[in-house]
Amino acid sequence: MLSEHGLSLLVEACGCRVLFDTGATGAFTANAEKMNIDLQTVNFCVLSHGHYDHGGGIDSFLQWNTHAPVWVSPHAFDPHFNAKGKNIGISRPSSARIRVTDSAIHQLAPGIVIHRAPDMPSTYPDEGQGMTAIVNDSRVKDDFRHEQYLLIEENGLRVLISGCSHRGVLNIAAYFQPHVMVGGFHLMNCDAISDAPRLRDCAAHLLRLPATYYTGHCTGAAAMSILKPLMADRLYEFSTGEVICIG
Repeated sequence: MLSEHGLSLLVEACGCRVLFDTGATGAFTANAEKMNIDLQTVNFCVLSHGHYDHGGGIDSFLQWNTHAPVWVSPHAFDPHFNAKGKNIGISRPSSARIRVTDSAIHQLAPGIVIHRAPDMPSTYPDEGQGMTAIVNDSRVKDDFRHEQYLLIEENGLRVLISGCSHRGVLNIAAYFQPHVMVGGFHLMNCDAISDAPRLRDCAAHLLRLPATYYTGHCTGAAAMSILKPLMADRLYEFSTGEVICIG
């Protein structure tokens, strides 16, 4: 399997196939071939937010799949920068299949909904870590208005798919109250020693919520070294090529 700093998940639920994010490059297409996954069978593509490691492979998807729309936030193609000022945004493809979610809640199919969650309370800190964006021609702290989530309700289960959870994994999990949450926690810059109290507090809050968590990508080895022993069978790490069966 090919690996990179990026996220791309194939979600099968409610009779549909949804590609959630496209990684940094077209590497996901090679991995799909190795797993005997025909990308032409994908019904929808959803972009979680406007960073290169989640949307850099959009053009590759549009080449491999000739019919599925790609659903993005209205702010997905705004300029975005990391804490060092590096441009980490993505360019808008010229394809007519790029669709913008025109409301805070957009139903893709029965049981599958995109949420932008503009009214999500920020009870806990976000995980922006110095990121900025251009809003009205000014460089400002990124409020992640471009982030959106996929909520699946099937067989009595609420499954939430997140990308990097920049708005704070605790805020997101508390807001959606899923039975299962899948995605990155964006704790990769944490230190296992200096940030240990904060990570232990994070674990305690997550354990009070009803979810089981599957995480990877931007969560980070240091954070996992603290979270996993505390959360045990409520937290699992996923990697490239892994298949997770829920329900």
